[in-house]
Amino acid sequence: MTWFKREKAPIENPTPVDERRVRTEGLWTKCPGCRAIIWKKDVEANWEVCPKCEHHFRLNARRRLELLLDDDHPWTEHDAELQSSDPLHFADVKPYAKRLKEAQEKLGMRDAILTMEGKLGGRPVICCSMEFGFIGGTMGAVVGEKVTRAIERSLEQKCPLIVVSCSGGARMMEGAVGLMQLAKVGAALARLDEARVPFISVLTDPTTGGVTASYAMLGDLNIAEPGALIGLAGPRVIEQTIRQKLPEGFQRAEFLLEHGFLDAVVPRKELKTYISRALGFFLDNAA
Repeated sequence: MTWFKREKAPIENPTPVDERRVRTEGLWTKCPGCRAIIWKKDVEANWEVCPKCEHHFRLNARRRLELLLDDDHPWTEHDAELQSSDPLHFADVKPYAKRLKEAQEKLGMRDAILTMEGKLGGRPVICCSMEFGFIGGTMGAVVGEKVTRAIERSLEQKCPLIVVSCSGGARMMEGAVGLMQLAKVGAALARLDEARVPFISVLTDPTTGGVTASYAMLGDLNIAEPGALIGLAGPRVIEQTIRQKLPEGFQRAEFLLEHGFLDAVVPRKELKTYISRALGFFLDNAA
Protein backbone atom coordinates (compact mmCIF):
# COMPACT_ATOMS: atom_id res chain seq x y z
CA MET A 1 0.00 0.00 0.00
CA THR A 2 2.96 2.29 0.33
CA TRP A 3 3.02 2.47 -3.50
CA PHE A 4 -0.15 4.63 -3.46
CA LYS A 5 1.06 7.11 -0.87
CA ARG A 6 2.28 10.46 -2.09
CA GLU A 7 5.06 11.94 -0.09
CA LYS A 8 4.68 15.68 0.51
CA ALA A 9 7.70 17.86 0.17
CA PRO A 10 8.56 19.67 3.41
CA ILE A 11 7.46 23.33 3.52
CA GLU A 12 10.08 25.81 4.48
CA ASN A 13 9.09 28.18 7.28
CA PRO A 14 5.47 26.94 7.60
CA THR A 15 2.86 29.43 8.84
CA PRO A 16 1.71 28.63 12.38
CA VAL A 17 -1.81 27.18 12.59
CA ASP A 18 -3.07 30.10 14.71
CA GLU A 19 -2.03 32.62 12.03
CA ARG A 20 -3.74 30.61 9.26
CA ARG A 21 -7.13 30.86 10.93
CA VAL A 22 -9.44 33.66 9.80
CA ARG A 23 -9.70 36.18 12.60
CA THR A 24 -13.38 37.14 12.90
CA GLU A 25 -13.69 37.73 16.63
CA GLY A 26 -15.08 41.19 17.31
CA LEU A 27 -15.96 41.85 13.65
CA TRP A 28 -19.65 40.96 14.00
CA THR A 29 -22.37 41.97 16.42
CA LYS A 30 -25.83 40.59 17.21
CA CYS A 31 -28.71 43.04 17.07
CA PRO A 32 -30.91 42.75 20.18
CA GLY A 33 -33.84 44.02 18.12
CA CYS A 34 -34.02 41.65 15.14
CA ARG A 35 -31.40 39.12 16.35
CA ALA A 36 -29.53 39.45 13.06
CA ILE A 37 -25.76 39.04 12.92
CA ILE A 38 -24.38 42.25 11.44
CA TRP A 39 -20.96 43.33 10.23
CA LYS A 40 -19.76 45.79 12.87
CA LYS A 41 -18.41 48.29 10.37
CA ASP A 42 -21.87 48.54 8.77
CA VAL A 43 -23.34 49.45 12.17
CA GLU A 44 -20.60 52.01 12.85
CA ALA A 45 -21.06 53.61 9.43
CA ASN A 46 -24.79 53.87 10.18
CA TRP A 47 -24.23 55.82 13.44
CA GLU A 48 -24.67 52.66 15.54
CA VAL A 49 -28.14 51.95 14.15
CA CYS A 50 -29.05 48.47 12.91
CA PRO A 51 -29.43 48.67 9.10
CA LYS A 52 -32.10 45.93 9.18
CA CYS A 53 -34.52 46.91 11.97
CA GLU A 54 -33.37 50.43 13.00
CA HIS A 55 -32.52 49.34 16.55
CA HIS A 56 -30.47 52.11 18.18
CA PHE A 57 -27.29 50.93 19.86
CA ARG A 58 -25.64 53.20 22.41
CA LEU A 59 -23.45 55.94 20.97
CA ASN A 60 -20.46 57.17 22.94
CA ALA A 61 -20.13 60.81 23.98
CA ARG A 62 -17.58 61.84 21.33
CA ARG A 63 -19.46 60.22 18.45
CA ARG A 64 -22.61 61.96 19.67
CA LEU A 65 -20.89 65.32 19.37
CA GLU A 66 -19.71 64.38 15.87
CA LEU A 67 -23.32 63.57 14.98
CA LEU A 68 -24.74 66.88 16.22
CA LEU A 69 -22.09 69.58 15.77
CA ASP A 70 -21.04 71.02 12.41
CA ASP A 71 -17.67 69.65 11.34
CA ASP A 72 -16.81 72.73 9.28
CA HIS A 73 -16.59 74.91 12.38
CA PRO A 74 -14.03 74.47 15.18
CA TRP A 75 -15.22 73.14 18.54
CA THR A 76 -14.07 74.41 21.91
CA GLU A 77 -14.10 72.06 24.89
CA HIS A 78 -14.91 73.58 28.27
CA ASP A 79 -14.01 72.45 31.80
CA ALA A 80 -11.94 69.51 30.56
CA GLU A 81 -9.67 69.73 33.61
CA LEU A 82 -12.40 68.93 36.15
CA GLN A 83 -12.25 65.46 37.66
CA SER A 84 -13.91 63.70 40.56
CA SER A 85 -12.26 63.22 43.91
CA ASP A 86 -13.27 60.60 46.47
CA PRO A 87 -14.90 62.71 49.22
CA LEU A 88 -16.31 59.72 51.13
CA HIS A 89 -13.37 57.33 50.55
CA PHE A 90 -16.05 54.96 49.26
CA ALA A 91 -15.44 51.28 48.55
CA ASP A 92 -17.76 48.45 47.57
CA VAL A 93 -16.40 45.61 45.43
CA LYS A 94 -13.47 47.91 44.69
CA PRO A 95 -12.48 51.41 45.88
CA TYR A 96 -14.19 54.32 44.12
CA ALA A 97 -10.78 55.91 43.47
CA LYS A 98 -9.78 52.78 41.53
CA ARG A 99 -13.01 52.84 39.48
CA LEU A 100 -12.32 56.45 38.54
CA LYS A 101 -8.76 55.73 37.47
CA GLU A 102 -9.76 52.72 35.37
CA ALA A 103 -12.56 54.64 33.61
CA GLN A 104 -10.27 57.60 32.91
CA GLU A 105 -7.56 55.39 31.42
CA LYS A 106 -10.02 53.36 29.33
CA LEU A 107 -12.01 56.27 27.88
CA GLY A 108 -9.52 59.15 27.93
CA MET A 109 -12.06 61.31 29.80
CA ARG A 110 -11.86 62.90 33.25
CA ASP A 111 -15.52 62.16 34.01
CA ALA A 112 -18.82 61.05 32.49
CA ILE A 113 -19.61 64.15 30.41
CA LEU A 114 -18.07 66.32 27.68
CA THR A 115 -18.97 69.98 27.12
CA MET A 116 -18.34 71.49 23.70
CA GLU A 117 -19.05 74.87 22.17
CA GLY A 118 -19.60 74.81 18.43
CA LYS A 119 -22.30 75.24 15.81
CA LEU A 120 -25.33 73.17 14.89
CA GLY A 121 -26.89 73.97 11.54
CA GLY A 122 -24.78 77.13 11.47
CA ARG A 123 -26.07 78.38 14.84
CA PRO A 124 -23.78 78.70 17.90
CA VAL A 125 -24.66 76.18 20.60
CA ILE A 126 -23.23 74.69 23.78
CA CYS A 127 -23.62 70.93 23.89
CA CYS A 128 -23.09 68.50 26.77
CA SER A 129 -22.81 64.81 25.94
CA MET A 130 -22.86 62.07 28.59
CA GLU A 131 -20.79 58.87 28.45
CA PHE A 132 -22.49 55.73 29.80
CA GLY A 133 -19.22 53.81 29.71
CA PHE A 134 -17.86 56.02 32.52
CA ILE A 135 -19.29 54.36 35.66
CA GLY A 136 -22.72 54.06 34.03
CA GLY A 137 -22.80 57.73 33.07
CA THR A 138 -23.64 58.54 36.68
CA MET A 139 -23.89 62.13 37.90
CA GLY A 140 -21.49 63.10 40.65
CA ALA A 141 -20.08 66.47 41.65
CA VAL A 142 -18.13 66.94 38.41
CA VAL A 143 -21.00 66.07 36.06
CA GLY A 144 -23.32 68.39 38.00
CA GLU A 145 -20.72 71.16 38.00
CA LYS A 146 -20.01 70.85 34.26
CA VAL A 147 -23.71 70.95 33.38
CA THR A 148 -24.21 73.96 35.68
CA ARG A 149 -21.24 75.77 34.12
CA ALA A 150 -22.61 75.01 30.65
CA ILE A 151 -25.95 76.53 31.70
CA GLU A 152 -24.23 79.63 33.08
CA ARG A 153 -22.15 79.96 29.90
CA SER A 154 -25.32 79.70 27.80
CA LEU A 155 -26.94 82.34 29.98
CA GLU A 156 -23.97 84.69 29.63
CA GLN A 157 -23.69 84.28 25.86
CA LYS A 158 -27.45 83.94 25.18
CA CYS A 159 -26.52 80.74 23.38
CA PRO A 160 -28.85 77.69 23.12
CA LEU A 161 -27.99 74.71 25.32
CA ILE A 162 -28.27 71.05 24.28
CA VAL A 163 -27.74 68.26 26.79
CA VAL A 164 -27.64 64.64 25.65
CA SER A 165 -28.39 62.36 28.60
CA CYS A 166 -27.26 58.75 28.89
CA SER A 167 -27.06 57.85 32.55
CA GLY A 168 -27.86 55.45 35.34
CA GLY A 169 -28.64 58.37 37.68
CA ALA A 170 -26.86 60.00 40.62
CA ARG A 171 -23.48 58.53 41.57
CA MET A 172 -23.98 56.60 44.80
CA MET A 173 -20.24 56.61 45.53
CA GLU A 174 -20.52 60.34 46.28
CA GLY A 175 -23.64 60.07 48.44
CA ALA A 176 -25.32 63.37 49.30
CA VAL A 177 -22.69 65.27 47.27
CA GLY A 178 -24.05 63.60 44.13
CA LEU A 179 -27.69 64.13 45.11
CA MET A 180 -27.09 67.86 45.72
CA GLN A 181 -26.37 68.26 42.00
CA LEU A 182 -30.06 67.81 41.21
CA ALA A 183 -31.01 70.99 43.04
CA LYS A 184 -27.99 72.93 41.77
CA VAL A 185 -28.66 72.13 38.11
CA GLY A 186 -32.39 72.74 38.52
CA ALA A 187 -31.80 76.19 40.00
CA ALA A 188 -29.44 77.11 37.14
CA LEU A 189 -32.01 75.97 34.57
CA ALA A 190 -34.64 78.16 36.21
CA ARG A 191 -32.42 81.19 35.53
CA LEU A 192 -31.93 80.06 31.93
CA ASP A 193 -35.69 79.78 31.52
CA GLU A 194 -36.24 83.28 32.91
CA ALA A 195 -33.76 84.63 30.34
CA ARG A 196 -35.66 82.79 27.56
CA VAL A 197 -32.57 80.99 26.32
CA PRO A 198 -33.55 77.69 24.62
CA PHE A 199 -32.65 74.41 26.32
CA ILE A 200 -33.13 71.20 24.33
CA SER A 201 -32.87 67.92 26.22
CA VAL A 202 -32.07 64.74 24.28
CA LEU A 203 -32.80 61.52 26.16
CA THR A 204 -31.06 58.36 25.01
CA ASP A 205 -30.90 54.79 26.26
CA PRO A 206 -30.83 54.74 29.24
CA THR A 207 -31.82 57.95 31.03
CA THR A 208 -32.74 57.08 34.60
CA GLY A 209 -32.52 58.07 38.27
CA GLY A 210 -31.35 61.50 39.34
CA VAL A 211 -30.63 62.67 35.78
CA THR A 212 -34.27 62.05 34.80
CA ALA A 213 -35.31 63.73 38.06
CA SER A 214 -33.31 66.84 37.25
CA TYR A 215 -32.24 68.35 33.93
CA ALA A 216 -33.24 65.56 31.51
CA MET A 217 -36.97 66.31 31.80
CA LEU A 218 -36.70 70.10 32.17
CA GLY A 219 -36.01 71.03 28.56
CA ASP A 220 -38.03 73.53 26.57
CA LEU A 221 -38.09 70.58 24.18
CA ASN A 222 -37.64 67.00 25.40
CA ILE A 223 -36.63 64.64 22.60
CA ALA A 224 -35.87 60.92 22.87
CA GLU A 225 -34.35 58.33 20.57
CA PRO A 226 -36.50 55.34 19.57
CA GLY A 227 -36.69 52.60 22.19
CA ALA A 228 -34.79 54.55 24.86
CA LEU A 229 -35.37 53.46 28.46
CA ILE A 230 -36.44 56.55 30.43
CA GLY A 231 -37.57 56.64 34.03
CA LEU A 232 -36.69 57.26 37.66
CA ALA A 233 -36.66 53.74 39.10
CA GLY A 234 -36.27 50.60 37.01
CA PRO A 235 -39.29 48.52 35.88
CA ARG A 236 -38.48 45.63 38.22
CA VAL A 237 -38.32 47.94 41.25
CA ILE A 238 -41.69 49.48 40.33
CA GLU A 239 -43.32 46.07 39.79
CA GLN A 240 -42.07 44.86 43.16
CA THR A 241 -43.30 48.06 44.85
CA ILE A 242 -46.83 48.25 43.42
CA ARG A 243 -47.17 44.45 42.97
CA GLN A 244 -48.67 44.84 39.53
CA LYS A 245 -47.60 43.82 36.04
CA LEU A 246 -46.48 46.85 34.05
CA PRO A 247 -47.88 47.62 30.57
CA GLU A 248 -45.99 46.51 27.47
CA GLY A 249 -43.21 48.95 26.57
CA PHE A 250 -43.48 50.75 29.93
CA GLN A 251 -40.74 53.42 30.34
CA ARG A 252 -39.75 53.22 26.69
CA ALA A 253 -39.64 56.43 24.65
CA GLU A 254 -42.74 55.62 22.59
CA PHE A 255 -44.81 54.89 25.73
CA LEU A 256 -43.72 58.19 27.32
CA LEU A 257 -44.54 60.13 24.14
CA GLU A 258 -48.02 58.59 24.05
CA HIS A 259 -48.60 59.62 27.67
CA GLY A 260 -47.38 63.20 27.28
CA PHE A 261 -43.96 63.02 28.97
CA LEU A 262 -42.00 63.73 25.77
CA ASP A 263 -42.38 66.14 22.89
CA ALA A 264 -40.97 63.88 20.19
CA VAL A 265 -39.24 60.58 19.43
CA VAL A 266 -36.71 61.19 16.67
CA PRO A 267 -34.49 58.62 14.88
CA ARG A 268 -30.80 59.28 15.35
CA LYS A 269 -30.04 60.12 11.74
CA GLU A 270 -32.79 62.79 11.74
CA LEU A 271 -31.85 64.26 15.11
CA LYS A 272 -29.53 67.03 13.93
CA THR A 273 -32.03 68.27 11.33
CA TYR A 274 -34.86 68.18 13.88
CA ILE A 275 -32.90 70.14 16.49
CA SER A 276 -31.76 72.66 13.88
CA ARG A 277 -35.39 73.35 12.90
CA ALA A 278 -36.39 73.60 16.56
CA LEU A 279 -33.64 76.14 17.26
CA GLY A 280 -34.83 78.17 14.28
CA PHE A 281 -38.34 78.18 15.73
CA PHE A 282 -37.14 79.26 19.20
CA LEU A 283 -34.71 81.91 18.02
CA ASP A 284 -36.92 83.39 15.29
CA ASN A 285 -39.82 83.74 17.73
CA ALA A 286 -37.53 85.27 20.37
CA ALA A 287 -36.42 87.87 17.83
